[in-house]
Amino acid sequence: MERSRDFLAIDLGASSGRVLAARWDGSRFALQEVHRFANEPVSQMGRLQWNALGIWSEVKAGLARYAAGQPCGTATEGTAERRGELAGIGVDTWGVDFALLDRVGNLLGNPYHYRDRRTAGVMAYAFDRVSPRDVFRATGVQPMHYNTLYQLLAMVHSKDPQLDAAATMLTMPNLFAYWLTGVAVAERTHATTTQCLQPGAGGWATGLMETLGIPTRFLPPVVEPGTLLGPTSADVTVAAGTLAAPVFAVASHDTASAVAAIPGLNADSAYISSGTWSLIGVEVPTPLITDAVLAAGFTNEGGVAGTTRLLRNVAGLWLVSECRRRWLRDGREYGWDELIAMAERSPGLRSVIDPDDPGLLNPPDMPIAVQALCRATGQEPPDDVGAIVRCCLDSLALKCRAALDDLAAVTGRRPATLRIVGGGSQNRLLCQLTADACGLPVVAGPVEATALGNVMVQAIAAGELGSVAEGRAAVSASVHLDVYEPRGGPEWEAALFRLREVAARARTQ
Repeated sequence: MERSRDFLAIDLGASSGRVLAARWDGSRFALQEVHRFANEPVSQMGRLQWNALGIWSEVKAGLARYAAGQPCGTATEGTAERRGELAGIGVDTWGVDFALLDRVGNLLGNPYHYRDRRTAGVMAYAFDRVSPRDVFRATGVQPMHYNTLYQLLAMVHSKDPQLDAAATMLTMPNLFAYWLTGVAVAERTHATTTQCLQPGAGGWATGLMETLGIPTRFLPPVVEPGTLLGPTSADVTVAAGTLAAPVFAVASHDTASAVAAIPGLNADSAYISSGTWSLIGVEVPTPLITDAVLAAGFTNEGGVAGTTRLLRNVAGLWLVSECRRRWLRDGREYGWDELIAMAERSPGLRSVIDPDDPGLLNPPDMPIAVQALCRATGQEPPDDVGAIVRCCLDSLALKCRAALDDLAAVTGRRPATLRIVGGGSQNRLLCQLTADACGLPVVAGPVEATALGNVMVQAIAAGELGSVAEGRAAVSASVHLDVYEPRGGPEWEAALFRLREVAARARTQ
């Protein structure tokens, strides 16, 4: 009987973190959760920061649970009946945020959260020196105020003393990989989210950074996903009670890992990584850096095997999550299945909103904000829980359609299939509405695409799989996929026209 091998995925999101074990039996992955913990930012003195050492403590707790052979949590994809040889560890996280270390490797301060207000107004300051077009051409990345580039510029502008003391800058997954191994690098897929890296296989965009007055001496070497960083350090093996294991730089931006694991992703399909945000895009061989791409709001981020993820980040299930949170504060607790059932019973396309309207970014009362947007655009506001959720889901589906139309315009290619991964792939109503709005079959799953992409890259690096194509086939064999056929009619075209009108009206106000 062929031996099984385990790969651990340390998957850190902006609201929770997990350590997951994937048993590889030579043909399939069986993924189970070992440890889960909350990951909330900490506000102090008006600043929003990450508790990096607290996250690190939880990571070590997860490694210790695995090493002790404690029962795993609920199986998330497949069933892991026993432990195999520990063959690798990889870390993925959200994008853009980073830590600064001094010359002996000490953390200089808590990393800032991307929603911290310190970047307010910084883009205008930057564009007095370099145009948005030149920033895009130097990096391939759409200018966004929370990108690392503008976070660093905010530190320069405020004369933050950390910059003077910094010897190394590490983005979040690379910080934890450093604490695992003592090796300081920048993994390419995550480095592309900083807007400090040249497009494609280029190095750091030092010319751009120096023009803005940002130091470059602390930038670490860039490595590709699949690079072996080394074994876990003696400190980690003692603290976690485990044997030394190889640590790999995986596709360490969580969306890069998710896209790596999409079964069947090819030149004829587009993807949506669906969760709090929806990341809509295609996989292309090289960055696409044109004025049309910039104007349409698409960005070029790194993918596995030298590919580029051409994508747009739009609002996702954040809208419904915030509605649910508000209703819970009012004493009304609704489960996701209950909300979906209520939305299914509500008539569709009665009113539509732009999910990316600034008024929906972080309102104190999301249901009221949704209703107010409908009134402001001359539409009947949804008047109960089911109608509000249906309005949000209809609008998210239409926003995906609009993004796909824009993607087809800049690439000259219209996809034949849409593949949805992540938590949103479980939302059967959203998947069907997206198929209807886009007029495309939707293939939904896997839910745990990020963790599966993490361990898939490790398995390729360890020689267990020969290529990304083989890895995607293995993921497909490991999970259940649902297919939603389009059943929409001309009402969706009319609703898309309304959505574009609503969005255009907001831009002129």
